[in-house]
Amino acid sequence: MLGIALLTASYLRVLVHVTDVVGGTGALYLEVGVVLAVGAVLAARVDARTALLGTGAVLVGGMSLYYFSIPASQRALIDVGAVFTDLAALLSGLSVFRLVQAEIWALAMVPAPLLGSWLLALRGEYPLSAAVGGSALGMFVLTGDAGFLTTLTGVVGAAIAVGFGELTPRRAIAAHWDTVVLVVTVMIVLSSTVSLVPGGAGGPVLGGAAAPTVEGNVVDNADTVGIVGAIRLSPEVRFTVESERQAYWRVGSYDRYTGGSWVRSGETRSYDGELDPPPGPSIEVEQTVTAETTLNSMPAAWKPVSVEGNVQRATQVTSEDGLRAAAPIADGESYTVVSQRPGYTVDDLREAGTDYPDAVEQRYLALPESTPDRVGERAATVADRANASTPYATALAVEQYLERSKEYSLNVERPRGSVADAFLFEMEAGYCTYYATTMAVMLRTQGIPARMATGYTPGERVAEDEWVVRGLNAHAWVEVYFPDVGWVRFDPTPGAAREAAAEQRIEQAREAGESGVDTNRTGEGEWTPTPTETATDATANETVDAVTVTANLEDALRPGRDAPNGTVGNFTGGADGERSDDPTLPTPEEVGYGLVLLIGGVAAGRRFGLDDRLYRFVWLRYQPRDAPVADVERAYDRIETLLGVRYRPRRPGETVDDYLDRVGVTDTRVHRVAALYERARYGGDATESDADEAVETADTLVAERTPVLGRFRRSR
Repeated sequence: MLGIALLTASYLRVLVHVTDVVGGTGALYLEVGVVLAVGAVLAARVDARTALLGTGAVLVGGMSLYYFSIPASQRALIDVGAVFTDLAALLSGLSVFRLVQAEIWALAMVPAPLLGSWLLALRGEYPLSAAVGGSALGMFVLTGDAGFLTTLTGVVGAAIAVGFGELTPRRAIAAHWDTVVLVVTVMIVLSSTVSLVPGGAGGPVLGGAAAPTVEGNVVDNADTVGIVGAIRLSPEVRFTVESERQAYWRVGSYDRYTGGSWVRSGETRSYDGELDPPPGPSIEVEQTVTAETTLNSMPAAWKPVSVEGNVQRATQVTSEDGLRAAAPIADGESYTVVSQRPGYTVDDLREAGTDYPDAVEQRYLALPESTPDRVGERAATVADRANASTPYATALAVEQYLERSKEYSLNVERPRGSVADAFLFEMEAGYCTYYATTMAVMLRTQGIPARMATGYTPGERVAEDEWVVRGLNAHAWVEVYFPDVGWVRFDPTPGAAREAAAEQRIEQAREAGESGVDTNRTGEGEWTPTPTETATDATANETVDAVTVTANLEDALRPGRDAPNGTVGNFTGGADGERSDDPTLPTPEEVGYGLVLLIGGVAAGRRFGLDDRLYRFVWLRYQPRDAPVADVERAYDRIETLLGVRYRPRRPGETVDDYLDRVGVTDTRVHRVAALYERARYGGDATESDADEAVETADTLVAERTPVLGRFRRSR
C-alpha cells in the first residue's frame, strides 16, 4: 500500500498545483476524500474486472462533464479530428494549464484513476493498481506538468507496489529487496538523464547544459515561458524591419501565471483575414520583416490587423490576437504586417476607469491561491505612497518602484516558490522576466488586469526607416488593460542597464570574431541605436501625475528601505550571464537524485556481493584493539585468511600446526603468531606484548601479500 500511496500522491500533487493556479483546491480535496471513502466501501463488493470497467466509465463521465463546461461557442468548433489533435498535443508536451477550463478538467480528471487504483489496491491487485495510477502520472509526465521529484515519487511508488506487492512472505522481501531497488534506480537514472518528451518542460536533471539565451527563453514561439536562472545574450542578427515608426516587435503574451512560469491558455486559429483593431483610437504602423536567420516566431508591432506575404498561409492567431508562425520562416523570407497601435494620451489612461469586460477580469486578474499576501500589501503600499488614485497611476508607480529598487543582472539563481514574491522580497537583481512577472502580479493584486508580453525591443537603427534586430533584443514587458483603449505597454526593466549589457555583448562578439553579429548596414559609421522608449507609450506627454508619482517614490526607495545598497537600476553580471564562482546549495532535485544513487548503490553492492567484499577488505586491513586474547585471535584469523587465498582454507578438524605443515608455510613469523594463538585460544593466556606482536605481524604480512591493485579482489 505504501507504493500505491506514493504513486497516488505524485499525480495528485500535479492536480493540486493546477487547482492552486486556476482555482478549486478546496473542491479537489473534498473530492479526493469522497472518492477514497467510496472506494473503501466498494472494495469488498467488486472484483478487479468490475473495478477496471468502472474506472473507464468514470473517466468517460468526467471528460463529458468537462466537454459540456466549455462555452457553446467553442464547442461548436470541436470535431473528432480536433479531439484527437488536442489529445496528441497533450501527450507531446502541451501543458494542462493551456486548457480553457483547467479547473473543471482537474476536478473531472481525479475520480477515475483515484477510484480505480484505490479499489484494486484494497483488493491486493497491486500491478493493476499501479497501472491505473501510473497512466495518470504518465500523462502528466508527457504534458510536462510533472517535475522530476514528482515523477521520481511516482516511479518509486509504482516499483514498490509491483515489486514488493508480489513478494510474500517477509522472507521473500528480505531476500529480493536489493533487486527491486536496483531496478527502480536504473529506471530513475534513465528517465532523469534522457528527455523523452519532445515538447515537454522536463529535461535531464544533471545535464550540465549551458545557460539558455533570453531569446530562447521568451520568444521561441512556445506557449509557456518558464522563469529560469542565469541566462545569456545572443548577438546574432535575427531579422530586419522596415517601418516608418519605431516599435517593440511583439511576439506574444501570456495570461496564466503559475507561480514559476507563464502560460498562454486557449487555442490558436488559422489566420483568415482582417483582425479586430483595438477598442479606441489607433495609429497605423506598417512594417516589413525580413528574416536574416530562420525564425520560429512572427514579430510585429501591437496590435496586428492584417498580414501579407507568402507566410500568410502559415500564419496562426493566438487566443490574445497575436501572430504565430505555424512553420519556421526561412532565411531571406519577408512578410508585411499592418498594425493598429493604440493611440491615446495620458489623460485617456488616467480617465479610463475600471469598467473592465468580464472576460478580461476572469483571464487577467487570476493569481495562484498560494500567492503570499505580502505581495498585494507591498503593491498597495507603493500605490499609497505615490498617491496613486487611478489604475494608470498605480501601474506607473509599480513600474518605477521596480525599476529603481532592483538591479539588472543576467546572473541570478532561480528562486523556489512564487517568483514574484521572491523577486520582491528576497532578490536584489534580475532581468526582464523577473521584472515583468513581478509587476504583472502586483497589479493583479490591486484589481488591474495585466499580462506578460514578449518580443524584441526596436533594435539598431541603420536608416530612417530600418532597424536591425538581434537575439539580444529579445525582451519581456508588461501590458496593462485600459477600458476603451486596450492593452498598453509598461516596461519596469531598467533600460540603461539592459542596453549596457547588450552593447557589451556585441563588443565581445565582434572582438571574438563571432559570425552573424553584423550586417552591411550595422556598425560604426551608420545610425546609432535610438534610445529605448520609456516604459509606456504615453510618457512623451509630461503630466502632473507622472511627476507626482516620481517624487513620492523617492521617499519609498530611499537607501535602507528597499533599494539594495542605495543603488538604482545598476547592471551587475556579465553580458553572457556567466555564473558566479561562489558555491551554491544543491537543488531539491539534485539532493533527491543523489539519495537515489546512494540507495541504488547500496542495493547494487548487496546484489553483487560488493558489501561482503568491502567488509572483508576493511576487516583484513584494519584491526581495532581489544583485550589481549581477542587481539591475538583476530590477528591469526587475518593471517589465516591470507593463507586461504594463497593456498587453501583450513579444513574442519584440522589443527593449526597440521594446516601450516600441509600447505608448506615456512615463514617463522606465521608460526610464531600461530603459537600465540593456540595459547590464547585454548589456554586463555596472552599478554599485552603478545597482542602487540601478533597485531604488528599481521599488519606486516597483509601489507606484503596484498599489492595495491589486488587487495580488493583478493580480500574475499
